[in-house]
Amino acid sequence: MTGPEATKRALLDAGRAEFARHGLAGARTDRIAAHAGVNKQRIYAYFGNKEGMFHAVLADALDSLLGVVPYPEGDLTPPQFLSAYVQAVSDYHAQHPDLLRLLQWEGLELGASERTTDSRSGYYRDKVASFAEHLRLDPEEAAPLLFGVIGLAAWPHVVPQLAALILDKEADQSQEAAMDWACRHVRALAGPDL
Repeated sequence: MTGPEATKRALLDAGRAEFARHGLAGARTDRIAAHAGVNKQRIYAYFGNKEGMFHAVLADALDSLLGVVPYPEGDLTPPQFLSAYVQAVSDYHAQHPDLLRLLQWEGLELGASERTTDSRSGYYRDKVASFAEHLRLDPEEAAPLLFGVIGLAAWPHVVPQLAALILDKEADQSQEAAMDWACRHVRALAGPDL
């Protein structure tokens, strides 16, 4: 990758680190540009403004998640599918904590007000449809189930201190215990009809 694509990739990577650390309000375009090794004006040329870059960074981070954490394949029962997916999502977040931080900053600073115009809406519609197909559910039923499953996988990474306090274990042991519980009990979410 060279030229404009390399510059844009460098900005997205630098922006991901900066936004994950400081949020939208605290991030500085001059730091992003310096870390990317480019002129700050490139940010405005590619993304319009800092908020536009924040949205591009989020979309890029979700593309990464989609590429790394596909739905489990094979001849799995719905409970096995859910358990494997919870573990895969948890493993991803353990290795890439910046996505959860970006989503937290988005929730704190922007809320859900841009939901209908957000370019990620199509991504989630497709994700719900595929999830519904894997579990042989109606998308209306699959959507809250997917949200809950992602929550089970993500929550121990969002508030590891709470997991340690409640489970009365060291941080790494509490996350492992929380995920063990989630993987075992998420099977019940599949319901008797599946």
